[in-house]
Amino acid sequence: MSTSTRRLRVAAVALASACALTACGASEPVGPATPDGGVGEGEGVTEYPLVIDNCGTELTIDAPPQRVVSLDQGSTEILLSLGLGDRVVGTASWTDPVLPDLAQANESVPRLADNAPGYEAVLGTDPDLVTASFGRHYATGGVAERARFAETGIEPYLSPTDCEDGQSINGGGTRTRLLEIDSLYQEIRELAQAFDVPSRGDELIAELQERAAAATARIDQRDVTMAFWFADTKSPYVAGGFGSASLLATTVGASNVFADLDEDWPAVGWETVVERDPDVLVLGDLLRDRFPGDRLEDKKAFLAADPLTSTMEAVRGERYIALHGAEMNPSIRFVDGLEKLADGLEQLGTAS
Repeated sequence: MSTSTRRLRVAAVALASACALTACGASEPVGPATPDGGVGEGEGVTEYPLVIDNCGTELTIDAPPQRVVSLDQGSTEILLSLGLGDRVVGTASWTDPVLPDLAQANESVPRLADNAPGYEAVLGTDPDLVTASFGRHYATGGVAERARFAETGIEPYLSPTDCEDGQSINGGGTRTRLLEIDSLYQEIRELAQAFDVPSRGDELIAELQERAAAATARIDQRDVTMAFWFADTKSPYVAGGFGSASLLATTVGASNVFADLDEDWPAVGWETVVERDPDVLVLGDLLRDRFPGDRLEDKKAFLAADPLTSTMEAVRGERYIALHGAEMNPSIRFVDGLEKLADGLEQLGTAS
């Protein structure tokens, strides 16, 4: 479907919602188009049309996307890290402040919603590409199913970190094996290739790999057990055995006490947490108020005051390591999480 045809089909929704939700004309100008359909600031390396096998869906990118909506913080920060902030016409689903070195680029990016946006809000920005870190956005009850985006000529990209054997984990699937960091690097490579800036992708990956190697080189702890508490004081969401947080634990040589659970973030009872008695509690510091105990200080206060959790040795000794929510999920902040875990274990005296 041509761009002009797609725009005609979405015009009614765009007129109704774009100005009300995102401020008209919020995107910055992009580089001039080249004769071959590329964008002037690109590297001229990617051959179009580019076909990507994306978690069971075939995407066809005819030219470097000029208007992209990112449905998650993790995806947005990848795009900003690739120097593509002028193409991002909308972002959503944030748990934490933007990375400091991306703050300036993020200032011009419209926030469609703090959590998931409505389909009309996305369509109102007239995107040619939508990206998501989590498949729930493309599932029934989410923003819109991928086929619905495709009907209007919008390619819906899903992070490979949320895919196993062609099925979205967050969109209803279940992991059967530990997430691999290569899935994150694949996302960076594919997005960089789609926008015709592959060397930027290579540079970002090399930087992340170097930082990860430095963090793990200074710590090798084989005897420490951990539990990762993301949110909710009533039925805490903890990290299961195959997701990004569990990968963090194994990468620093520690053990996740909930490694036997296959969901990324299962809800468990506090009795189970106390019974498994982790040496260290990794606490999510979420700067939002979606669930009770999203914020770090609220978590600490609950753990100390609750008659059950206050009996834990980790609580009595305040053996805590704080991570932002984005550092517990698969994103470029995985490396920030590694560095903080290494720092925390050293400070707690558990590093070897």
